[in-house]
Amino acid sequence: MKTGASQKNNDAYQSFIGLEVHLHLLTKTKVFCGCRSAFADEPNTNVCPVCMGYPGTLPVLNIEAVRLGFLTAFALGCSLPEKTRFDRKQYFYLDLPKNYQITQFDSPLGRNGYFDISDLKRIRIKECHLEEDSGKMIHKENVSLLDYNRAGVSLLEIVTEPDFQTGEEAETFLKMLRRMVRYLKVSSGSMEEGSFRADANVSVNFHGKGLGKKTELKNLNSSRFVRLALDYEIARHKKLLDAGKEVIEETRFWDDAQNITVPMRKKETAHDYRYIPEPDIPIFAPDAEFLKSVLDLYIELPAQKMKRLKNEYGLSAEQADLICAEKEEADYFENAVRAAVSLGLEIKEAAARTAGYLLTDILHILHRDGISPDALASFTLTPERLAFITAAVSRKKLSSKNAREAIEICAVEDCDPQDVIRKHKWDLISDTEVIAAIVKDVCKEEESVFKEAVSTDNSKRRRALVSYLAGRVLKKSGGRADPEIVRAEIEKALFN
Repeated sequence: MKTGASQKNNDAYQSFIGLEVHLHLLTKTKVFCGCRSAFADEPNTNVCPVCMGYPGTLPVLNIEAVRLGFLTAFALGCSLPEKTRFDRKQYFYLDLPKNYQITQFDSPLGRNGYFDISDLKRIRIKECHLEEDSGKMIHKENVSLLDYNRAGVSLLEIVTEPDFQTGEEAETFLKMLRRMVRYLKVSSGSMEEGSFRADANVSVNFHGKGLGKKTELKNLNSSRFVRLALDYEIARHKKLLDAGKEVIEETRFWDDAQNITVPMRKKETAHDYRYIPEPDIPIFAPDAEFLKSVLDLYIELPAQKMKRLKNEYGLSAEQADLICAEKEEADYFENAVRAAVSLGLEIKEAAARTAGYLLTDILHILHRDGISPDALASFTLTPERLAFITAAVSRKKLSSKNAREAIEICAVEDCDPQDVIRKHKWDLISDTEVIAAIVKDVCKEEESVFKEAVSTDNSKRRRALVSYLAGRVLKKSGGRADPEIVRAEIEKALFN
């Protein structure tokens, strides 16, 4: 498996991209105090003397934050430490109440992991470390407002090695990582809320010359902006090098209005922060009980689940990817397939039919009604109800058209499909004599169409006329006639 950057398209240059991903952990309280950790609460209501940095206050480590941090590091294949400690990162900024941040400098929760973004590309994970987030500045015209609700929220930083070459690779990584942390329930992964953020470091140099001078990119609040900003910055570096100019090592931000990067400040080095060990938080040494509690939270990850669904159920790569977009969606699919199998369907037929309904009708309903796919666990059309409809179609007891209507009614009205089918008299007619009689009536009503279908030598025209007659038969039967038997009876009538 390939890691790191490599030559591409015979370009004279080689690009190196590393990401720093910050994600809010799903803890009820902040990482070093008991304040509520929540998004969109009234500004400056989730604060206390500890997270506001008042003199004489002492931080208390949130063990749940450590647990979720260890879980993420384990899922990324990192080696877990026997001991870990915290440090103070000294810098002054308005949204940092203490004038320092409690973080981990050289003793992170995990080191030397990896994340595969394809069968051919592995991204090395340098480390995962736990820290506290800063507050939030809100700029309005010529006034800046400060909301400290976010100050002290549990923040896990995942640092990669400079193994990406393009913005597209970085975008793919972020989408896949976001899916993973949502599966594990360690973070909401919402870039809109700022609970999943990324900074990027990018450098360009001639092939074989190693890393060039790097720039850091900020204000990347969507995976798409990450791709656009990186591709722009790589092109900017190459243009400077082509002109014989030097790349300035600096921090830049992405201006999505102009689709360009803009300078913010000159790049600081790690020494500017004057790290010192945090004196008020003891060294944390995970014991066997703690590590077991971490492993108990570990589940099948999205990439593993996708491969299994393809192999076990015969799904295409695209189907597996769409179904595994959310854990709840994948769980719903498997529960519905199992229920259909219990009703007598073969597993691959059950999977194919279930996938079809889930990826079209059900996701359409969810999108239309503003229901998130992660709410499928409480969806009114339960997996068992969908399985009943699937089995009815398979046994030719229900037409595909009426099955879709039954799905809609059961989802909206929260009712049982058996009752819906009975109420609407949708039981599929499979009696050939009954269908033959309906076909005979339609052929009389559509005599000119029928005669043309008998006499034409144009096969394409004949198929169109047969389809028309079949549609008329289905309409006359209220959508209940078995379509296969309908076509067979029409063909029989044409040759009699």
